[in-house]
Amino acid sequence: MRPFAIKHIDHLVLRVSDLQRSVAFYRDLLGCTVSREREDLGMVHLATGTAMIDLVTLDGPLGRPGGAAPGAQGRNLHHFCLRIEPFDEQALTAYLQAAGVAVEPAQVRYGAEGEGLSLYCYDPDGNQVELKGQVPMQQGA
Repeated sequence: MRPFAIKHIDHLVLRVSDLQRSVAFYRDLLGCTVSREREDLGMVHLATGTAMIDLVTLDGPLGRPGGAAPGAQGRNLHHFCLRIEPFDEQALTAYLQAAGVAVEPAQVRYGAEGEGLSLYCYDPDGNQVELKGQVPMQQGA
């Protein structure tokens, strides 16, 4: 028997080419808050509800071992998902596009809470970010 149970994702770490540009994207555009900065590690911790996104510079102690920067020919991960409320596709798309962010149309996708609408956008380093709305209550539930 396993002596533990996974509760939720605690944090993820993204290697970024321009720390301040990425902080601006996640803080100013998506609404994350900076909870701690570690200049010695080239790292910024961003609060995202119950989890965190950590950003590390490519040339810092944590980023260097990862090799080349993420780009069109190589990535650190496929995507990650942030659960948001409210989910208004039209308003969300207009908001992101006005900031110069590439956005894909919303689709129904499966996640931790079930199937619901989400859309993909891309951060300044080309990391795919899924923004997911509330899962509708199932009929008869």
